[in-house]
Amino acid sequence: MTTEYIDEWPAKPRSRFRLLWLFAAVGPGLMVMLADTDAGSVITAAQSGAQWGYRMILPQVILIPILYMIQEITVRLGTVTGKGHGQLIRECFGMKWALLSVGTLFVSAIGALITEFSGIAGVGQLFGIPSYESVGAATVLLIGLGLTGSYRRVERIGIAVGLFEVLFVVAAFLVHPSLHAVAKGLVSIPWHQSNYIFLLAANVGAVIMPWMVFYQQGAVIDKRLSTKQMRGARLDTLGGAVATQVLMIAVVVITAATIGSAGLGRPLTDVAQIASALTPALGAQAAKWVFGLGMLGASLIAALVVSIAGAWGVGEALGFKHSLNDRPREAKRFYAIYSLAHIAGALLVIFSMNVVALSVDVEVLNAILLPIVLTFLLLLEAKALPAAWRMKGLYKYLVWTVSGIVMVFGVYMMFATL
Repeated sequence: MTTEYIDEWPAKPRSRFRLLWLFAAVGPGLMVMLADTDAGSVITAAQSGAQWGYRMILPQVILIPILYMIQEITVRLGTVTGKGHGQLIRECFGMKWALLSVGTLFVSAIGALITEFSGIAGVGQLFGIPSYESVGAATVLLIGLGLTGSYRRVERIGIAVGLFEVLFVVAAFLVHPSLHAVAKGLVSIPWHQSNYIFLLAANVGAVIMPWMVFYQQGAVIDKRLSTKQMRGARLDTLGGAVATQVLMIAVVVITAATIGSAGLGRPLTDVAQIASALTPALGAQAAKWVFGLGMLGASLIAALVVSIAGAWGVGEALGFKHSLNDRPREAKRFYAIYSLAHIAGALLVIFSMNVVALSVDVEVLNAILLPIVLTFLLLLEAKALPAAWRMKGLYKYLVWTVSGIVMVFGVYMMFATL
């Protein structure tokens, strides 16, 4: 698809078909946002609630419009140009810059996959299942799903699995958080505390991840969305942004109302400790099932999205076939990368790691990589899109300012980590 093709697209559908037309665009935004609340994000939010109580809720709310504004750019880039993120960088800036971008994606994706499989292993351990069995079974399931050769099938199953995360919201109500304490936390932000800023940056990295940009732009292409469905795609993205942050807030509330209320500053060490926080409210077995299923859904959908994004990014940059609608024999390199990413992540986890510490570190790494990712995204928005589809006026400067603030967090984390 080329930009010249835009003028040939038919007019908007008639009123009685508009709702169906909008609904047909739903999927990429919801899928990537459910994946955004992955195992690493859940653990980072849990660590935030355990150490800082309800003081991390307000930043989660502020991140909703930021997340939407950034991901909405990928929707316009994908639907208008019909090209993936890596391909656009290669065509606009050259192969070297495309390889740098894909390298950023690779680092982020490998880190994310390790945390997803660590989350799966942690859930398995809750029920006495060895890591090699739980992680091995998940690896086979995810590879098999990807090899079916159908984007729509992958999307439907992925969203269905990801919806288990709604259990976090249920649990947040069942722990009966103090409304007075929540209100106090919303207006008491310890900006002067370096540990708070570190976790805040980790939360920014947990919400805006490099692989999200590659995935959603590739997904609107594989789903064959056009500019006629732009409104639906934007609503899909906005709804997903709200949903993922509601889930993050729910996890913060769960640990703030339980572990955090017993003494702020207490760090978490494993997944079982987070699940045990729900025991007083739900009972031991129910706590394991509620948190376990929520974490499992988060980990599975994220592992699926991350590996697809990685394979799409490499395929776009190097120019080989990379669609989920292609059969494995038609896109061998794409499916090989997709499968090997799962296998590599699974093997690294089976040989054991501290999932909580690793998850926070991975989200910090995402924050460090964000300046590279967002710079490319904004440059492509200004260069690859026809003038009619670019940001204009106050909104453009707002997005630039917001992106600049996010980049500052990335630079801060770079120096803080070093």
